[in-house]
Amino acid sequence: MRPAEDFLSVLNARSQDIFRKIVERYLETGAPVGSRDVSRMLQVELSPASVRNVMADLEDLGLIAAPHTSAGRAPTQEGLRFFVDAMLEVGDVDERERQRIAHSIGGQPQGRVEDVLTEASQLLSGLSHGAGVVIAVKADMVLRHLEFVRLDATRAMAILVGQDGQVENRIMELPPGFTASALQQAGNYLAHHVVGRTLSEARKALTEQRALQRAELDELTAKLVDAGIATLSRPGPDNEPTVIVRGRANLINDAMASDDLERMRQLFDELESKDGLLELLGDTEKAQGVRIFIGSENKLFSLSGSSVILSPYKDASDKVVGVLGVIGPTRLNYARIVPVVDYTANVITAMMARRDR
Repeated sequence: MRPAEDFLSVLNARSQDIFRKIVERYLETGAPVGSRDVSRMLQVELSPASVRNVMADLEDLGLIAAPHTSAGRAPTQEGLRFFVDAMLEVGDVDERERQRIAHSIGGQPQGRVEDVLTEASQLLSGLSHGAGVVIAVKADMVLRHLEFVRLDATRAMAILVGQDGQVENRIMELPPGFTASALQQAGNYLAHHVVGRTLSEARKALTEQRALQRAELDELTAKLVDAGIATLSRPGPDNEPTVIVRGRANLINDAMASDDLERMRQLFDELESKDGLLELLGDTEKAQGVRIFIGSENKLFSLSGSSVILSPYKDASDKVVGVLGVIGPTRLNYARIVPVVDYTANVITAMMARRDR
């Protein structure tokens, strides 16, 4: 898509004003806007014929188009992106909504994190009349115990126990000719360096220690240690992100055509299967703030033609641990929903910080 600066350089003040009026009325009603309606909305007197000339220029630029056989015009995806980037005026969160968010989410710092995130998703759905979505990264396990159990001549099981009682079992290949004592020595060596650390911290510490202490381990044990480090580096079965979606029904209405319904169902299936979520999480994390995806700008939502407004939330160490936001039609009330999503993410971040003190 062309950057907003390209359009700003070719649109004079009158053209920008007319374009703004078309988009704002479309976002309000969901219906295409005609030249007569636009002329009535302008503060300066301008005939419908003059407005039509401007609208023709906007259409040539790809900012508006006529849906189906309608006489009116609606913003295109590129037009909505230009509006959001160059013209959107975001206000403050309504005080009643602010209190509702703070009370529902910020008032339960000791509750289960997943319950709080579910409440946030439900709340965003209710406030936006769209679907509320939360994508939470699986917390990195802090290890309390690690041991190897021999399964057969070529395989062993690494048993990882977290401080919260979580248990993960991972199968690892054994080098030829290993002995029971070598397996125990490798297990003791790894356990000494990983207990009390997260998996990512453990991997880093073990890699550094292996470079410094190669002489302490015989060749066979060293191979087992390297195999153990590789095992810790693999994502565990529970490392997929948690996805919470509330308010699906808000995105489906009786007037939808059957192909629209099928696209929306496919979107929900993709959300449940977690396809593309880590990429979406990465895109939002890079933005360091609210991110707006319109239509096909994100492949996860391109098929359904939806827009999504997302903001990252962080833990006490200022690390992004998830994103939350709203899924809705492209005619979302961006000016109202953007600050609501941003404020909700800030409340979640503050809650996570209080929990970890």
